[in-house]
Amino acid sequence: MQKIHIVSNRLPFSIKEEDEKTTLEASVGGLATGMKSIYKEYGGTWIGWPGVDSDSLSAEKESEIDALFKREKCASVHLNAEDIELFYEGFSNRTIWPLFHYFTQYADFNQEAWDKYVEVNQKFADAALETVEDGDAVWVHDYQLLLVPEMIKSKKPNVTVGFFLHIPFPSFEVFRILPWRKEIIQGMLGADLIGFHTYDYERHFFSCVRRLFGYEISFNQIHIDDRIIIADSFPMGIDYDKFVKSAQAVAMKGVSEKSELHQELDKYFLASPDRKLILSIDRLDYTKGIPNRLKAFARFLEKYPEFRQKVTLIMLAVPSRDQVDHYQLLKKEVDELVGQINGDYGSINYTPIWYFYRSMPFDNLIELYSSCDVALITPVRDGMNLVAKEYVASRINNTGVLILSEMAGVAKEMGEALIINPVDDENMADSIHQALTMPIEEQKSRTAFMKERIQRYDVFKWASEFIKSLKKAEAKQSDFLAKMITPSIEKTMLDKYNKAEKRAIFLDYDGTLTSFKKNPQDAMPNEELHNIIKNLTDNEKNIVTIISGRDRYTLEKWFTGHRVNLICEHGVWMKVVDGTWEMLSTVNNNWMPNVRPTMENFVDRTPGSFIEEKNYSLVWHFRKSEPEQGELRANELKDELNTHLSNHNLEIMEGNKVIEVKSGGINKGIAALQFLNNEPYDYIMALGDDWTDEFMFRELPEEAYTIKVGLTHTKASYKVESVAAVRALLSKM
Repeated sequence: MQKIHIVSNRLPFSIKEEDEKTTLEASVGGLATGMKSIYKEYGGTWIGWPGVDSDSLSAEKESEIDALFKREKCASVHLNAEDIELFYEGFSNRTIWPLFHYFTQYADFNQEAWDKYVEVNQKFADAALETVEDGDAVWVHDYQLLLVPEMIKSKKPNVTVGFFLHIPFPSFEVFRILPWRKEIIQGMLGADLIGFHTYDYERHFFSCVRRLFGYEISFNQIHIDDRIIIADSFPMGIDYDKFVKSAQAVAMKGVSEKSELHQELDKYFLASPDRKLILSIDRLDYTKGIPNRLKAFARFLEKYPEFRQKVTLIMLAVPSRDQVDHYQLLKKEVDELVGQINGDYGSINYTPIWYFYRSMPFDNLIELYSSCDVALITPVRDGMNLVAKEYVASRINNTGVLILSEMAGVAKEMGEALIINPVDDENMADSIHQALTMPIEEQKSRTAFMKERIQRYDVFKWASEFIKSLKKAEAKQSDFLAKMITPSIEKTMLDKYNKAEKRAIFLDYDGTLTSFKKNPQDAMPNEELHNIIKNLTDNEKNIVTIISGRDRYTLEKWFTGHRVNLICEHGVWMKVVDGTWEMLSTVNNNWMPNVRPTMENFVDRTPGSFIEEKNYSLVWHFRKSEPEQGELRANELKDELNTHLSNHNLEIMEGNKVIEVKSGGINKGIAALQFLNNEPYDYIMALGDDWTDEFMFRELPEEAYTIKVGLTHTKASYKVESVAAVRALLSKM
C-alpha cells in the first residue's frame, strides 16, 4: 500500500479562537494518539469533521480553518446544524449507540435521521474519494461511519479499506431490531479488514452476516462473490509510557508545585492516614452503570459499618449529551443518590462521596489515579474502557486494586482485576471490601501482571497490528484474485476454444449453473440457462456433460430435450445423449438403513434440516436451518458418522450446506476420466463450485481449463466469482 488515510467522525485537533486568532489544539484521546503516527508515517490524510457547525462560519473563516487543517495533513468534512442534529445526535447517538449497547428501550428508529446518516456518510466517503488513489489504504473508524467502507470500495475497488468499531457489536437478537440492519452490514462489508475490541463482538458480527446474507464464513474470513473479507479482534491500548512518566512526575512534585486538587488529597491523608479512596471516572452515560455503582457503595457502607468514616468514593462524572431527556433523567437520579448516601452515612467531618460533575485536566486525572487505592469501573456495557488501563499504568509502585465489570471489553485482558457483575450490588459491595482488605503483596502481584500486558500491547502496538493485518488482507485479496479470469485470460481461453475441433465441457449444476435454493427442487433451470445449454450443444464440436451430485431422475427431467450427457450422484450413473442410464461403478445401498436413523436424529434436533435419499447416497441438508446451529450440528454429524462408518467402504462428503454419505471410491474425477478415456479431445473445460469438484480438477489433464466458482482455495487453474460470471462466460462460447 502506498499511503494510509484515516477517516473518523472528528479530526484530531480542536479549533481555538483567542484574541481574534484561530489556532488548532491537538486532541489527547487514545485514537488521536495512536493514529497520528500512522497517517503521518504513511504520508496519508486524516479526513473528518472539524467540530464546528458550518452554519456559524463565514466563507472566509471556513477557508481559513481548511487551510489550518491542510497544514496538518487533514481534510475537513463540514457539517451544518441539521447534519449534526440528525446524523450525529440523531441516528448515531439515539439509534446506533443505545442499540449496540443493548439499551433497546432508548433506541429511536427515525427515517429522517437514517436518511441524513446515509447522506452524511456519503459526504465523508466523497471526501475520502477525492484524496485516495488506487493502491492506497483507508482506515475508517467507528459507529458514526458504518456505511463509508462500502461507499469507498464501490467507487474505488483497488483501494484497501479497513474499518474499526470502537463500541460493542450486539448479538443478532438485538441487532435484528434495526430496520436498516442489512444496509449497515453491507456498509461494513465494504472493508477488507474489520476490527473489533473483543472476539465476542467479532462473533456477533459473523452471526449477523450469516443470518442476514448467508455468506460462507471460514475461520475469520467472509467469502462474498468477488472478495474475501477478514474480521478480527484488536483490543485497543493506551499510551502506556505517557501515563507512567506523568505519574512519576506527579510523585516528584514539591508542595508548592502541586495542584489544588493534589493538596486537598494530601490534607485528606494527613488528617487520617488510614483512610482509603475509591475512584470512579466516567462520562455520565446510561451505559456506564453509575446508579448501580452508587447503590453498591451504599450497600458496602451498610454491610461493612467498620469502614464508615474511613472510605471515600471520588466520583467524577463528565457531562455528556445533557440536552437529551434520558441523560437529564440519569443526572437527576445520580444527584439524588449521591445526596441520599451522603445524608445517610456522612457527618460533619466525613463525606462518603466527593462528586464532581465536570471534566478534569490530564494532570488532575493522573493525581487521582496515583492517589486512589481502588478504581471502581463498572459499566453495564462498554466496548473497551481505557480508564481501567490508565489507572493500572499510573500505579508506579504497583499497589492499588481494580474492580472491573465483566461487561467491559477490557475485562478480557485484565483477568487479574476483581471482575464483577455490574448489576449485582451484593457482589460489588463484597468486592469493594475485598479490594480494601487485599494484602499489599497480592495487590502488587495482580497489578504487575496487568501492567506487563498493557505495556506490551499499547495504543501504538494496537495501531501497528491493525495495519499489519490490513497489509495481510491486501495480500490475501491479491492471492485470491491471482487466479481470476481476466479479460486477457478469457481471450486466450476463447481463442483456443474457437480453434479446437473436439471439446469436452464438464459443468457442475448447483452453485455453478444455478444459485442455491433453500428447497433443492426450486433450483430448476430457468429460460436463460436452457438457452445457454442449447447454444453450447447446437455446436457439434462441443460434448457437454453435466456432472452433479443430483439424482438421475431430477437431472433427466430438467434436461430432457437437450443434447447433453448426464453424470449424477457424483459419478455413480451416466447417461450419454440418446443413451440409457449406465452404472459407472459397482455400488450398493444396503448400508442405508444403518445410516438413516443417525441422520433422522439430527433432523429432529435441527429445525429446517431434512434428508434427501438418492439411489446410492443419503444427504442431510441444513440450508433452511439457523446458520450457526446448522454448522454446529453438521460438525457433530460428521463426527458421529466417522465413528460409525470407519470400517465400511463409505465416504462422508461435505458440500454447500449438506453432509452426504455415499459409497467409497466414487467421485467426479474418476467419472470424468472414464468419460475422457473413450475419445480424444483437444479442448477440455470443467467448472464447479465445491470440494466435490476438486476431484475433477485434480484428475483432469494439466492442459484442461479447470475453473472454480467462488474464491475459496482450489486445485483449479482459474476462478470466477459467481453463477452470473459462469453464465456470462458460457454465453460467449
